[in-house]
Amino acid sequence: MAKVYDVPADVLIERLANILKSEDIPAPSWTPFVKTGAHAEKPPQDSEWWHTRCASIMRKIYFNGPIGVNELKKDYGGGKPYGYGAAHHRDASGAIVRNAIHGLEKLGYLEIIEKKGRVVSKTGMQKLDRLATEILNELILEKPELKIYR
Repeated sequence: MAKVYDVPADVLIERLANILKSEDIPAPSWTPFVKTGAHAEKPPQDSEWWHTRCASIMRKIYFNGPIGVNELKKDYGGGKPYGYGAAHHRDASGAIVRNAIHGLEKLGYLEIIEKKGRVVSKTGMQKLDRLATEILNELILEKPELKIYR
């Protein structure tokens, strides 16, 4: 069985976002016009960015868990230029990260470890690993030399 480490991140996040769209993880009403943080100039151009962010957060917690909201805010933040000077780091929006985490917890994919942060639960890990196995099997059909990662 393949793990999340064995497949490309963009393919995994895209597929997981499509799965999360069909499940009960609704996007908040403010997602069409909110920026992703103080570093961003405009809201995301993709109308389905909420599910992509949820999938990305789930993958990041899989790799780095237990991880808290503040660490995720730093990871999703970026540079904001001030005048002619260099860009300074600004954290991403905490409401986006928190709402995504609460939605994933409601589905049972994440769980809390007290005083440490969130980790992927057993059902979430099974879902991610099965999805990674499906993706790897499809990639093996295109490139047979990837069989060593099975």
